Amino acid sequence: MEGTPEILWRPSAAAVESSNLTAYIDWLRAERGVDVAAYPELWRWSVDDLEGFWSSIFDYFEVAHDGERGAALGSREMPGAEWFPGVRVNWAERAFAGKPDDQVAILHASELRELSEITWGELRGKVAAVAGGLRSLGVGEGDRVVAYLPNLAEAAIAFLAVASIGGVWSSASPDFGAGSLIDRFAQIEPKVLIAVDGYRYGGRDFDRTGVVRQLQEAMPSVEHTVLLPYLDPAAGASPDAAGLADVVTWDDLLARGAGAELTFERVPFDHPLWVLYSSGTTGLPKAIVQGQGGILLEQLKKMHLHTDAKPGDRLFWFTTTGWMMWNFIVSGLLTEAAIVLYDGNPGHPDLGRLWDLAEEAEVTLFGTSAAYISACMKAGIEPGAGRDLSRLRSVGSTGSPLAPEGFDWIYEHVGRGTWLFSTSGGTDLCTAFVGGVPTLPVYRGELQARALGAAVEAWDPEGRPLIEEVGELVITEPMPSMPLFLWGDEDGSRYRDSYFEMYPGIWRHGDWIEITERGTAIIHGRSDSTINRGGIRIGTAEIYRAVLESDEIVDALVVDIPKEGTDGVIELFVVLREGTELSEELKKTLARRVRERCSPRHVPDEVRQVAAVPRTLSGKVVEVPVKRILMGADPAKVVSRDSLANPEALDWFVGLAGAES
Repeated sequence: MEGTPEILWRPSAAAVESSNLTAYIDWLRAERGVDVAAYPELWRWSVDDLEGFWSSIFDYFEVAHDGERGAALGSREMPGAEWFPGVRVNWAERAFAGKPDDQVAILHASELRELSEITWGELRGKVAAVAGGLRSLGVGEGDRVVAYLPNLAEAAIAFLAVASIGGVWSSASPDFGAGSLIDRFAQIEPKVLIAVDGYRYGGRDFDRTGVVRQLQEAMPSVEHTVLLPYLDPAAGASPDAAGLADVVTWDDLLARGAGAELTFERVPFDHPLWVLYSSGTTGLPKAIVQGQGGILLEQLKKMHLHTDAKPGDRLFWFTTTGWMMWNFIVSGLLTEAAIVLYDGNPGHPDLGRLWDLAEEAEVTLFGTSAAYISACMKAGIEPGAGRDLSRLRSVGSTGSPLAPEGFDWIYEHVGRGTWLFSTSGGTDLCTAFVGGVPTLPVYRGELQARALGAAVEAWDPEGRPLIEEVGELVITEPMPSMPLFLWGDEDGSRYRDSYFEMYPGIWRHGDWIEITERGTAIIHGRSDSTINRGGIRIGTAEIYRAVLESDEIVDALVVDIPKEGTDGVIELFVVLREGTELSEELKKTLARRVRERCSPRHVPDEVRQVAAVPRTLSGKVVEVPVKRILMGADPAKVVSRDSLANPEALDWFVGLAGAES
C-alpha cells in the first residue's frame, strides 16, 4: 500500500468555525440532540439515520410546504423509495424566498454579450412574465417544456418559470445534432419548445433554425415554439422564422405575461421537476425524471453544506444546458449567493478567457472540468498573472478524475490558500455524492469525502465492501434525488436493469471507486461503457446508430479509454463491407455523422479496421472487457472466452494492447 499522500490545504480554524457546515452541526446539537464532533461522525449519522438526516435538512432550510409532515420515508425500498408522502412543495418558491429585490441573483456573459447583472427584483418580474406567457400558451402542471438554448440568462429564467407553474423542464445545448435531440426530447412529448436561432462558439456563428424545424417535424406534440433571436437580436419581434410553425418570439412571450404576479404551484413532493438524459448501451437515451422535492432537498444540502455558498459569494461552473452541471449551478439560486453563467468556447480567444471572467465577475467559486485544468497546464496559462483573483476562494473540478498533477497546478498557479475540491457524481442523481467538504483537508489526488446522506461504498463482484481497494461504486441507501422513474419505462424494468441488476436493491453507478482508510475517495473512471465528454454522457448505441448509417460499415465497437489529464480517448473499431477500405474520406464521413447525430465532443479520436467485433453468446458487444484489456488488464481476468460467440475476435485487441504497452 502506498503512503499517505501530501496534504495540500487545510481550512483555517476561523474558516471551519464560520462554515455553513459548522452552523448546521451546532443546530443539530441544539435542536435535535445529535452531538457529532467531526465530519466523519456526521456522515455516519446521516446515512445510518436517513429519516432524521433528511427531516433535518427540510427543517433547517425552512422549506415552505402544504400537507402534514409525517415520516420522511414512506418506503425505503430501492428502486421506489417514497419521500415525504403527502407533502407539497415548489422548487422555485424556495429559490425566491426572502430575497431582497436589489440583491444580485445572476451574472451572465457570452461570446456575444458583455457581462451583465440581473437582480432578484428583475428576475422576479421576468420569471413572472415568462410564466404568464407560458400559461397563455396552455402550459400547466405536468406539461413538458423543452429548451434548445445556450447557457444564457434566458434559460435560467425559463426554467424558473416552468418550475413555478409545476411544469416539467428539459434542456439541451445547441451543439447537439437533430438526431440526438429527437432521441431525447421526443420521448417526453413536450407541449412547448423554446429554441434559439443559433449560437456563437469560438468566434464562429452557427445557425440552428434548420434543426429547430426538424424538431418541430419530429415532435407533433409541440403546440408552440418560442424562438429567441440570439444571433440577430436586432431582428427583435420579427426574426426570420425559416419555415417554422406556430412561432412566438421571446419578447412576445414576455409581453403576453407582462404585469403578471409571480405565483408558485405547490405540487406533490414526488412531482417531476425536470428530465435529464443518460445513455446506456442499447436503445434510446434514458429519460431520467427527478422530483421537485427530492432535488430541492439534495441541492439545498449540496450548495450550502458542501459548497459553503454564503451571502456575497458568486458561484461559477463552466457548463452547457445539456449537462447536469447546468442544473447544479442554477441551484445556487437556492442560496444567498449569486450565480455566474457563461456561454462560449472556454479556449477562445485563449484558455485564459474563463480566468478573465473570474476576475470580471469577482467569482468566489470557480467550477470547471479536469480536462480544462489539464489544458491550462499544457498551454502555460497563469491564472493569477495580471488578474485580481483575490475574491476566488475555491475551485471545483468534475467531469473526469483530476490527476494529482492537476492538484499541484492549482496550488502553484491559482493560490496556496485555495480550497480545491474534486467532485464526482452523476446525471442520474443530478448531484455529486463524493467531493467537497469545507472543514476537511485536501489530500493530493483525492476527493475529500462522501457526501452527507450518500451511503457510498466500493464493492467487489460478490457485494463485499472494500477499503483501500478499487471496486464498483454503489449507494446502499436511497437518496431523495434518485430518479422517480425513466420516462416511458412503464413497468420499471429498464430502471431496474440500468442500476440494480448487478446488486439487487443496491444502486450500482457505473464508476470504479476506491475508499481510503481516511474516508477520502479516488475515482478510477467508468466501469461501464458510456462515454463521458465534458459531462455529457453518450451511450455507445447512439454512436453505433450514426456509424452504421454508412453502407461501408457492417459492425462496430467503440470504447472510451481513460488518459490522464484528458477526458479520455474515444477509439472506434469498424468491420468493413467486403471490398471496402478505411480511407481518409470514410473516416471524415464517420466523424461528420457522429458530430451531427451525437455531438462534436463525441467524435472518435481514432478509427481502426478490425476483422470482427467480439460478441457474447447472446450477441452483445463486449465493450467493457475490450476497454479493460486496452487499459492493460489481464484478458483472462476480465472475460471468459467460453462466454464469447467468436473468441478469436478478442485476440486482435489483446495484440493491440500488447503492442501499445
